[in-house]
Amino acid sequence: MASLCGDSVECYAQHKLTNEEKRYAAAHLNETDETKENAIKEIKCWLEQSDNLHVRIGKSHRIFNLSFFFSLYVDDFFILRFLRVCKFNLEKTKIRIRNYYKQRSDLPEWYTNIDPFRPELQELLDLGVKFFVYIYYSYYLPLRKPDNQGRLVFIVHGTRHDPRIHKISDIYKVGIIATEVAVKCYPAASVYGYTIFIDVSNPSLQHIAQLRPYVLMNFVHAWQNCYPARVQLINIFNAPVFFDVVVKIFKSFMTEKLKSRFHVYSHRTMQNCFKDIPANILPIEYGGTDGTIKELTEYWKKLIEENRDWLMNEGNDEIIISK
Repeated sequence: MASLCGDSVECYAQHKLTNEEKRYAAAHLNETDETKENAIKEIKCWLEQSDNLHVRIGKSHRIFNLSFFFSLYVDDFFILRFLRVCKFNLEKTKIRIRNYYKQRSDLPEWYTNIDPFRPELQELLDLGVKFFVYIYYSYYLPLRKPDNQGRLVFIVHGTRHDPRIHKISDIYKVGIIATEVAVKCYPAASVYGYTIFIDVSNPSLQHIAQLRPYVLMNFVHAWQNCYPARVQLINIFNAPVFFDVVVKIFKSFMTEKLKSRFHVYSHRTMQNCFKDIPANILPIEYGGTDGTIKELTEYWKKLIEENRDWLMNEGNDEIIISK
Protein backbone atom coordinates (compact mmCIF):
# COMPACT_ATOMS: atom_id res chain seq x y z
CA MET A 1 0.00 0.00 0.00
CA ALA A 2 1.54 3.28 -1.12
CA SER A 3 2.32 6.15 1.18
CA LEU A 4 0.18 9.26 0.84
CA CYS A 5 3.11 11.37 -0.34
CA GLY A 6 5.81 10.67 -2.83
CA ASP A 7 8.86 12.84 -3.22
CA SER A 8 6.73 15.97 -3.58
CA VAL A 9 3.44 17.22 -2.23
CA GLU A 10 2.98 19.74 -5.00
CA CYS A 11 1.09 17.27 -7.18
CA TYR A 12 -2.39 17.90 -5.80
CA ALA A 13 -3.31 20.70 -8.20
CA GLN A 14 -2.42 18.55 -11.21
CA HIS A 15 -3.83 15.34 -9.73
CA LYS A 16 -5.39 13.04 -12.30
CA LEU A 17 -7.61 10.22 -11.18
CA THR A 18 -6.53 6.68 -11.92
CA ASN A 19 -8.91 4.51 -13.92
CA GLU A 20 -10.07 2.85 -10.70
CA GLU A 21 -10.64 6.23 -9.04
CA LYS A 22 -12.53 7.44 -12.12
CA ARG A 23 -14.84 4.43 -12.00
CA TYR A 24 -15.52 5.02 -8.31
CA ALA A 25 -16.12 8.76 -8.85
CA ALA A 26 -18.52 8.09 -11.71
CA ALA A 27 -20.47 5.45 -9.78
CA HIS A 28 -20.62 7.22 -6.41
CA LEU A 29 -20.13 10.93 -7.09
CA ASN A 30 -21.64 11.44 -10.58
CA GLU A 31 -18.25 12.67 -11.80
CA THR A 32 -17.00 12.41 -15.36
CA ASP A 33 -14.37 14.48 -17.15
CA GLU A 34 -17.13 16.47 -18.87
CA THR A 35 -19.27 17.09 -15.78
CA LYS A 36 -16.17 18.03 -13.80
CA GLU A 37 -15.00 20.65 -16.27
CA ASN A 38 -18.45 22.18 -16.71
CA ALA A 39 -19.24 22.19 -13.00
CA ILE A 40 -15.97 23.88 -12.03
CA LYS A 41 -16.61 26.58 -14.64
CA GLU A 42 -20.13 27.18 -13.35
CA ILE A 43 -19.03 27.43 -9.72
CA LYS A 44 -16.22 29.82 -10.68
CA CYS A 45 -18.72 31.99 -12.54
CA TRP A 46 -21.08 31.94 -9.56
CA LEU A 47 -18.28 32.94 -7.19
CA GLU A 48 -17.15 35.78 -9.45
CA GLN A 49 -20.68 37.14 -9.77
CA SER A 50 -21.59 36.76 -6.11
CA ASP A 51 -22.41 40.03 -4.39
CA ASN A 52 -21.19 38.84 -1.01
CA LEU A 53 -18.18 36.65 -1.72
CA HIS A 54 -14.95 38.30 -2.84
CA VAL A 55 -12.67 35.69 -4.37
CA ARG A 56 -9.30 35.18 -5.97
CA ILE A 57 -9.57 32.47 -8.60
CA GLY A 58 -6.21 30.76 -8.92
CA LYS A 59 -3.02 32.78 -8.48
CA SER A 60 -3.48 35.57 -10.98
CA HIS A 61 -7.20 36.23 -11.33
CA ARG A 62 -8.43 38.70 -8.73
CA ILE A 63 -12.01 39.92 -8.46
CA PHE A 64 -12.61 43.36 -6.97
CA ASN A 65 -15.73 44.05 -4.95
CA LEU A 66 -16.24 47.35 -3.15
CA SER A 67 -18.39 45.72 -0.47
CA PHE A 68 -15.47 43.78 0.97
CA PHE A 69 -11.91 44.35 2.07
CA PHE A 70 -10.85 40.70 2.09
CA SER A 71 -10.19 38.06 -0.55
CA LEU A 72 -10.79 34.34 -0.63
CA TYR A 73 -8.29 32.10 -2.39
CA VAL A 74 -10.02 29.50 -4.54
CA ASP A 75 -8.41 27.10 -7.01
CA ASP A 76 -9.91 24.35 -9.18
CA PHE A 77 -9.10 21.56 -6.76
CA PHE A 78 -10.68 23.39 -3.84
CA ILE A 79 -13.89 23.81 -5.86
CA LEU A 80 -13.68 20.17 -6.92
CA ARG A 81 -13.56 19.05 -3.29
CA PHE A 82 -16.90 20.77 -2.64
CA LEU A 83 -18.40 19.31 -5.82
CA ARG A 84 -17.39 15.80 -4.81
CA VAL A 85 -18.86 16.13 -1.32
CA CYS A 86 -22.14 17.23 -2.92
CA LYS A 87 -21.98 14.59 -5.68
CA PHE A 88 -21.92 17.32 -8.32
CA ASN A 89 -25.27 18.79 -7.32
CA LEU A 90 -24.52 22.42 -8.12
CA GLU A 91 -27.10 23.97 -5.80
CA LYS A 92 -25.94 21.88 -2.85
CA THR A 93 -22.35 22.80 -3.71
CA LYS A 94 -23.15 26.51 -3.63
CA ILE A 95 -24.90 26.13 -0.27
CA ARG A 96 -21.94 24.26 1.20
CA ILE A 97 -19.41 26.80 -0.09
CA ARG A 98 -21.46 29.63 1.37
CA ASN A 99 -21.81 27.72 4.67
CA TYR A 100 -18.05 27.24 4.75
CA TYR A 101 -17.25 30.92 4.34
CA LYS A 102 -20.11 31.92 6.64
CA GLN A 103 -18.64 29.77 9.40
CA ARG A 104 -15.21 31.25 8.76
CA SER A 105 -16.79 34.68 9.10
CA ASP A 106 -18.63 33.77 12.31
CA LEU A 107 -15.69 31.92 13.91
CA PRO A 108 -12.51 33.71 12.79
CA GLU A 109 -10.70 32.41 15.87
CA TRP A 110 -11.11 28.88 14.46
CA TYR A 111 -9.82 29.61 10.97
CA THR A 112 -7.40 32.55 10.93
CA ASN A 113 -3.88 33.04 12.31
CA ILE A 114 -2.94 29.48 11.39
CA ASP A 115 0.80 30.06 11.25
CA PRO A 116 2.13 27.21 13.44
CA PHE A 117 5.04 29.42 14.42
CA ARG A 118 3.04 32.42 15.58
CA PRO A 119 3.98 33.72 19.06
CA GLU A 120 0.90 32.28 20.78
CA LEU A 121 1.80 28.78 19.68
CA GLN A 122 5.49 29.30 20.33
CA GLU A 123 4.52 29.99 23.94
CA LEU A 124 3.44 26.35 24.16
CA LEU A 125 7.03 25.35 23.54
CA ASP A 126 8.22 27.71 26.25
CA LEU A 127 5.76 26.11 28.67
CA GLY A 128 7.35 22.74 28.05
CA VAL A 129 4.48 21.40 25.95
CA LYS A 130 5.89 20.20 22.67
CA PHE A 131 3.22 21.55 20.36
CA PHE A 132 3.89 19.45 17.29
CA VAL A 133 4.44 16.17 19.10
CA TYR A 134 1.97 16.26 21.95
CA ILE A 135 -0.77 18.48 20.64
CA TYR A 136 -0.68 18.60 16.89
CA TYR A 137 0.24 15.21 15.62
CA SER A 138 -0.90 12.88 18.33
CA TYR A 139 -3.94 15.08 18.82
CA TYR A 140 -4.88 15.01 15.14
CA LEU A 141 -2.69 12.54 13.31
CA PRO A 142 -3.31 11.58 9.67
CA LEU A 143 -1.97 8.13 8.90
CA ARG A 144 0.59 7.75 6.13
CA LYS A 145 -1.43 5.28 4.07
CA PRO A 146 -5.11 5.06 3.09
CA ASP A 147 -7.24 2.13 4.20
CA ASN A 148 -8.40 -0.69 1.93
CA GLN A 149 -11.28 1.46 0.70
CA GLY A 150 -8.99 4.33 -0.25
CA ARG A 151 -10.14 6.49 2.66
CA LEU A 152 -7.82 8.88 4.48
CA VAL A 153 -7.57 7.83 8.15
CA PHE A 154 -7.09 10.13 11.14
CA ILE A 155 -6.42 9.26 14.77
CA VAL A 156 -7.40 12.07 17.12
CA HIS A 157 -6.36 12.13 20.76
CA GLY A 158 -9.14 14.28 22.11
CA THR A 159 -8.06 14.43 25.75
CA ARG A 160 -4.28 14.73 25.67
CA HIS A 161 -4.11 18.53 25.73
CA ASP A 162 -4.22 20.62 28.89
CA PRO A 163 -7.62 22.40 28.83
CA ARG A 164 -6.37 24.99 31.30
CA ILE A 165 -3.89 26.19 28.67
CA HIS A 166 -5.06 25.17 25.21
CA LYS A 167 -8.14 26.69 23.63
CA ILE A 168 -10.68 24.80 21.52
CA SER A 169 -10.03 27.26 18.70
CA ASP A 170 -6.35 26.27 18.50
CA ILE A 171 -7.23 22.58 18.72
CA TYR A 172 -9.68 22.92 15.83
CA LYS A 173 -7.13 24.98 13.92
CA VAL A 174 -4.44 22.34 14.06
CA GLY A 175 -6.98 19.77 12.92
CA ILE A 176 -7.73 21.85 9.84
CA ILE A 177 -4.02 22.33 9.13
CA ALA A 178 -3.40 18.59 9.40
CA THR A 179 -6.32 17.84 7.11
CA GLU A 180 -5.32 20.36 4.45
CA VAL A 181 -1.75 19.09 4.23
CA ALA A 182 -2.91 15.45 4.23
CA VAL A 183 -5.33 16.12 1.35
CA LYS A 184 -2.60 17.97 -0.49
CA CYS A 185 -0.52 14.80 -0.13
CA TYR A 186 -3.38 12.47 -1.04
CA PRO A 187 -5.93 14.21 -3.31
CA ALA A 188 -7.90 10.96 -3.77
CA ALA A 189 -9.22 11.52 -0.24
CA SER A 190 -11.65 13.95 -1.86
CA VAL A 191 -13.05 10.96 -3.75
CA TYR A 192 -13.00 8.18 -1.16
CA GLY A 193 -13.51 10.27 1.96
CA TYR A 194 -12.25 10.26 5.54
CA THR A 195 -12.47 8.03 8.58
CA ILE A 196 -11.84 9.56 12.00
CA PHE A 197 -10.93 7.68 15.19
CA ILE A 198 -11.13 9.76 18.38
CA ASP A 199 -9.44 8.52 21.55
CA VAL A 200 -11.13 10.05 24.62
CA SER A 201 -9.31 8.09 27.31
CA ASN A 202 -9.00 9.65 30.77
CA PRO A 203 -10.92 12.89 30.21
CA SER A 204 -10.91 15.40 33.03
CA LEU A 205 -13.82 17.59 34.06
CA GLN A 206 -11.97 20.48 32.42
CA HIS A 207 -11.96 18.57 29.11
CA ILE A 208 -15.70 18.01 29.41
CA ALA A 209 -16.26 21.67 30.27
CA GLN A 210 -14.59 22.71 27.01
CA LEU A 211 -17.13 20.72 25.01
CA ARG A 212 -20.06 23.05 25.49
CA PRO A 213 -23.14 22.51 23.28
CA TYR A 214 -22.23 25.57 21.20
CA VAL A 215 -18.78 24.11 20.50
CA LEU A 216 -20.15 20.65 19.66
CA MET A 217 -22.78 22.21 17.40
CA ASN A 218 -20.10 24.06 15.44
CA PHE A 219 -17.90 20.97 15.20
CA VAL A 220 -20.78 19.01 13.69
CA HIS A 221 -21.88 21.88 11.46
CA ALA A 222 -18.35 22.26 10.11
CA TRP A 223 -17.95 18.63 9.04
CA GLN A 224 -21.58 18.03 8.12
CA ASN A 225 -22.47 21.20 6.22
CA CYS A 226 -19.38 23.35 5.60
CA TYR A 227 -15.96 21.79 5.18
CA PRO A 228 -15.21 20.03 1.85
CA ALA A 229 -14.74 16.53 3.25
CA ARG A 230 -16.66 13.28 2.81
CA VAL A 231 -16.79 11.95 6.38
CA GLN A 232 -17.44 8.22 6.05
CA LEU A 233 -16.91 7.08 9.63
CA ILE A 234 -16.42 8.57 13.10
CA ASN A 235 -15.40 6.16 15.86
CA ILE A 236 -15.01 7.41 19.43
CA PHE A 237 -13.15 4.91 21.60
CA ASN A 238 -11.95 4.46 25.17
CA ALA A 239 -15.07 6.36 26.21
CA PRO A 240 -15.84 6.29 29.96
CA VAL A 241 -19.47 5.96 31.05
CA PHE A 242 -19.87 9.63 31.95
CA PHE A 243 -18.74 10.67 28.46
CA ASP A 244 -22.16 9.52 27.27
CA VAL A 245 -23.52 12.98 28.11
CA VAL A 246 -21.16 14.56 25.57
CA VAL A 247 -21.99 11.89 23.00
CA LYS A 248 -25.74 12.52 23.29
CA ILE A 249 -25.29 16.25 22.78
CA PHE A 250 -22.89 15.62 19.90
CA LYS A 251 -25.37 13.31 18.14
CA SER A 252 -28.27 15.71 18.65
CA PHE A 253 -26.77 18.00 15.99
CA MET A 254 -26.22 15.21 13.44
CA THR A 255 -28.37 14.19 10.53
CA GLU A 256 -29.58 10.59 10.46
CA LYS A 257 -26.99 9.88 7.78
CA LEU A 258 -24.09 11.03 9.94
CA LYS A 259 -25.52 9.29 13.01
CA SER A 260 -25.39 6.01 11.09
CA ARG A 261 -21.64 6.55 10.59
CA PHE A 262 -20.97 7.47 14.22
CA HIS A 263 -19.99 4.78 16.75
CA VAL A 264 -18.80 4.78 20.36
CA TYR A 265 -16.60 2.12 21.99
CA SER A 266 -15.68 1.74 25.62
CA HIS A 267 -12.26 0.54 26.75
CA ARG A 268 -13.67 -3.00 26.92
CA THR A 269 -15.02 -2.97 23.36
CA MET A 270 -12.34 -0.93 21.62
CA GLN A 271 -10.88 -4.02 19.92
CA ASN A 272 -13.81 -3.69 17.50
CA CYS A 273 -13.01 -0.06 16.75
CA PHE A 274 -10.22 -0.74 14.23
CA LYS A 275 -11.52 -4.06 12.90
CA ASP A 276 -11.80 -2.75 9.32
CA ILE A 277 -8.46 -0.89 9.34
CA PRO A 278 -5.38 -2.83 8.15
CA ALA A 279 -2.68 -3.23 10.80
CA ASN A 280 -0.01 -2.16 8.32
CA ILE A 281 -1.31 1.42 8.27
CA LEU A 282 -1.81 1.86 12.04
CA PRO A 283 0.88 3.04 14.46
CA ILE A 284 2.28 0.49 16.90
CA GLU A 285 0.50 2.15 19.83
CA TYR A 286 -2.84 1.22 18.26
CA GLY A 287 -1.98 -2.35 17.36
CA GLY A 288 -0.41 -1.67 13.99
CA THR A 289 2.97 -1.99 12.33
CA ASP A 290 3.50 1.36 10.56
CA GLY A 291 5.95 2.92 12.97
CA THR A 292 5.43 4.69 16.25
CA ILE A 293 3.45 7.83 17.01
CA LYS A 294 6.78 9.63 17.36
CA GLU A 295 7.90 8.53 13.89
CA LEU A 296 4.58 9.53 12.34
CA THR A 297 4.77 12.84 14.17
CA GLU A 298 8.18 13.60 12.69
CA TYR A 299 6.89 12.65 9.23
CA TRP A 300 4.00 15.14 9.40
CA LYS A 301 6.02 17.80 11.18
CA LYS A 302 8.39 17.92 8.24
CA LEU A 303 5.54 18.24 5.75
CA ILE A 304 3.81 20.96 7.76
CA GLU A 305 6.98 23.00 7.97
CA GLU A 306 7.60 22.61 4.24
CA ASN A 307 4.06 23.81 3.50
CA ARG A 308 3.86 26.74 5.91
CA ASP A 309 3.77 29.39 3.16
CA TRP A 310 1.05 27.51 1.28
CA LEU A 311 -1.02 27.19 4.45
CA MET A 312 -0.64 30.89 5.16
CA ASN A 313 -1.87 31.77 1.66
CA GLU A 314 -4.82 29.39 1.97
CA GLY A 315 -6.03 30.13 5.46
CA ASN A 316 -5.28 33.58 6.80
CA ASP A 317 -7.83 35.74 5.01
CA GLU A 318 -10.17 37.75 7.18
CA ILE A 319 -13.70 37.01 6.07
CA ILE A 320 -17.01 38.79 6.53
CA ILE A 321 -20.10 37.50 4.74
CA SER A 322 -22.99 39.92 4.32
CA LYS A 323 -26.34 38.76 5.68
